[in-house]
Amino acid sequence: MQHIADAAAALASGRISAEALVDAALDRIADSTGEGSRAFTAVHAEAARAEARAMDGLRHIGRAPSPWAGIPVTVKDLFDEHGHPTPAGSTVLRGAPAARSDAPAVARLRRAGFVVVGRTNMVEFAFSGLGVNPHYGTPRSPWDRRTGRLPGGSSSGAAVAAADHMGFGGLGTDTGGSCRVPAALCGVVGYKPTARRVPLAGVLPLAPSLDSVGPLARSVACCALLDAIIAGEENPHPVVRQPLAGLRLGLPRRTFLTDDIDTVVGNAFQRALSRLAAAGARIELFDIPELAEIPAANASGGFAASEAWAWHRGLVGAKAAGYDPRILARIRRGERMSAAEYIDLVAARGRIMAAVARRTAAFDAVVTPTCPIIPPAIAEVDDEAAYNRINMLLLRNTMVGNFLDRCSISLPILLPGEAPVGLMLTGETMADAALFRTAAAVEAALAEG
Repeated sequence: MQHIADAAAALASGRISAEALVDAALDRIADSTGEGSRAFTAVHAEAARAEARAMDGLRHIGRAPSPWAGIPVTVKDLFDEHGHPTPAGSTVLRGAPAARSDAPAVARLRRAGFVVVGRTNMVEFAFSGLGVNPHYGTPRSPWDRRTGRLPGGSSSGAAVAAADHMGFGGLGTDTGGSCRVPAALCGVVGYKPTARRVPLAGVLPLAPSLDSVGPLARSVACCALLDAIIAGEENPHPVVRQPLAGLRLGLPRRTFLTDDIDTVVGNAFQRALSRLAAAGARIELFDIPELAEIPAANASGGFAASEAWAWHRGLVGAKAAGYDPRILARIRRGERMSAAEYIDLVAARGRIMAAVARRTAAFDAVVTPTCPIIPPAIAEVDDEAAYNRINMLLLRNTMVGNFLDRCSISLPILLPGEAPVGLMLTGETMADAALFRTAAAVEAALAEG
């Protein structure tokens, strides 16, 4: 079974039990030839099996809390889970007190009956788009595992777990692309909502001005359902795809979003655009000159460095030696940012957001590649200069959606045997439902092409 709807139908018909679904996910995690040991920082095998049996019992007497009760999912290592510490991919917080309650996003999944099988690996403190973690290991992208390719980050384990059927989806976070980048590099779907829709309580922060909570899964419909649940919708309905004919997709020109793209990415992206146009979508070139102002606005460190430093400065003072040095260097950039520079950044963000909103309002979505390159080899980023260069390249396109406070989704557009490539659709602020309808139409057209 590929998707949440498939599992729900099988559970409803009695063709499978929740315990069998959870056992299958746990078997994949435990497979010594797979990525489970690197994709997870903790596995809740005993608790997950007990919860699955409980959901089977409730379904047997007609009291299952939802059609999805008993379906296994994963949770990124920076979400609070009752009874577990929240180390966020670090070792300096590994001995921290256990959380007293679930983060609201986690609690909402549990309330619907989803079974959390474990905590997924991530970049330490979520501060990189590569997916590298020196403490827990780096899970490999599903493509070319002999070489060992970057999974993308920071929600690396969530993407690998979804791709390898270690659950039907998982919770990630996205501050500059941390759901969409690993989705693109692992061949799954990753969603970044309008940030305010999903509560950040109980989520260890990177940059609260940019942080958002989103799902990674194997289809648009799976992500739409998980997003609706964690956003607090009482009765989520299946996403109904918008007719593709007449859909207006804005393609930015003369911006960094479409410059310097790897040949494989460029070919896949153009192939996808051709299929969409043939199916009736209108691909319209347009200008967004204001995007050129974003790098200058972030020149002093941006929200990520300044807000990360505000949270970490005490911990760095006590335990700096325990940090990944490359993550520590990124956090320390915020130490040099002045209050005046931060205030200027807030003002620049508001001005750029308003200007771009006027340019994109006529489109159903803005379309770009998610990342300009295919997954590099993990060994390639052992060099510090390469680490920083590739990290900035992977995050280059996705970070725009966070800066502009938009909803955004990455869809896989790879053919069998090809390197994974993501196509990114970005919608308007708080237009999440409309973006899901558009994404479902695009997904279906690409599957039929």
